[in-house]
Amino acid sequence: MSTMNSVMWFRQDLRVADNPALVAACEFASQHQGKVRALYIVTPSQWMLHDVAPIQIDFIERHVNLLAQSLAALGIALDVLHLHSFTDTEAALTDYIQQHHIDAVFAGSEPEINERRRDALLIDKGVPLTLIDQDCLLAPGQVLNLSGDMYKVFTPFSKKWKSIASQRAIVPVAAPASVAAALAHPEAIVFECNKRSSEQWAAGEGAAKRILDQFLATQVADYQTDRDFPALDGTSRLSPFLALGVISSRQCVAAILARYPEALVDDTCPAKTWLNELIWREFYRHLLVAFPKLSMAHNFNELGDGIAWRNNLDEFQAWCEGKTGYPIVDAAMRQLNQTGWMHNRLRMVVASFLTKHLLVDWRWGERYFRQQLIDGDLAANNGGWQWSAGTGCDAQPYFRVFNPMTQSSKFDPDASFIKRYIPELATWSFKDIHEPKSVNVHDLFAQPDNQGYPKPIVEHKMARLRAIEVLSALKRG
Repeated sequence: MSTMNSVMWFRQDLRVADNPALVAACEFASQHQGKVRALYIVTPSQWMLHDVAPIQIDFIERHVNLLAQSLAALGIALDVLHLHSFTDTEAALTDYIQQHHIDAVFAGSEPEINERRRDALLIDKGVPLTLIDQDCLLAPGQVLNLSGDMYKVFTPFSKKWKSIASQRAIVPVAAPASVAAALAHPEAIVFECNKRSSEQWAAGEGAAKRILDQFLATQVADYQTDRDFPALDGTSRLSPFLALGVISSRQCVAAILARYPEALVDDTCPAKTWLNELIWREFYRHLLVAFPKLSMAHNFNELGDGIAWRNNLDEFQAWCEGKTGYPIVDAAMRQLNQTGWMHNRLRMVVASFLTKHLLVDWRWGERYFRQQLIDGDLAANNGGWQWSAGTGCDAQPYFRVFNPMTQSSKFDPDASFIKRYIPELATWSFKDIHEPKSVNVHDLFAQPDNQGYPKPIVEHKMARLRAIEVLSALKRG
């Protein structure tokens, strides 16, 4: 029998554990007495087109290097192709297959429309590509309503998801055994594109697993309350690893079940709230597949097309720079700009402020987040922004407008988070921090830079009434 070789094409699954596609590539090569290789494709122009943050690109580069080391220990060489964009993939992959005598290509499927179109084209052109659903614990298309359609409301989706998951053995797939003698330590892989250091974040599968274990051991029971307070270390901080697939949803759910076997069937389980966050992640990814328009910046609710956004550039820039005059909003934006990450409660606060107080199109905010976030992820980012704007699937009602002063006093009562990122407020009273006095917007932009903390660029009550009026375009007749 002639030998047949395989390659594992890594994408948003930069791990060797719980990677069924990698296991399948190894099994194929073993069954056909062939060799297995690994591949990662770098597309800087594509990343730029999709506003991938420089800090996330650096995080990817670090993980690709760690992946190369893990694979080398298994006797698998990782090849890296540097391409201009997705349009170059067919020719480059075809050449690669011929050069290395590859008979089968294995990869994890992806939910985004450009990636799905790329894969469909490759298969249509005869590339021997086998796609394996490993992006979600339950693959898109498996959680449907009684009519066989994708759910448009989260709660029934969550109930069905838990029902299906509870009937399955949720066991992460072990990393494959060595396929050959260990290879020499691989040379450093360098992405030739704009990057920003991500060194403040630990990297690697081991780090992700340790963070998960520590969170479940000491924090998950208090997550429901602590997660809303940005001054506390109350969240899992796993989102950057989930975004790159350094750790999988299945690994996270399996770890929950190891400590709380009843988590999928008991709504009083201490891990319920964090489990729901993982299900929200799957919900948004399923939506991308069911409604491809979401990958193309369309409103989920078509009534959103009738919103008359103000889109004031000066106000948008003030929001980006953390200079709106609302301390909780500004501290959150400065956290994003300085660290590449933002607390989840604050993501809702700043998104509501931009889309409702300032009436700036949610797509502007979504894009800015994408350009800054180390955990940038189209499904979650799009879902969160459309939820906040009221245009999304199972979104916040258009008439619900977060009061930033209430959010500030409730979730950062001693202003410790705010003062961390806005040191110029160190001597301010809690009352002045949580209830900033308004001023006409034109006065703000007339002030020279660096002349102290700005006054609010919009008055809350007026902005709320204006938002309800403008966003009433979402009101069904």
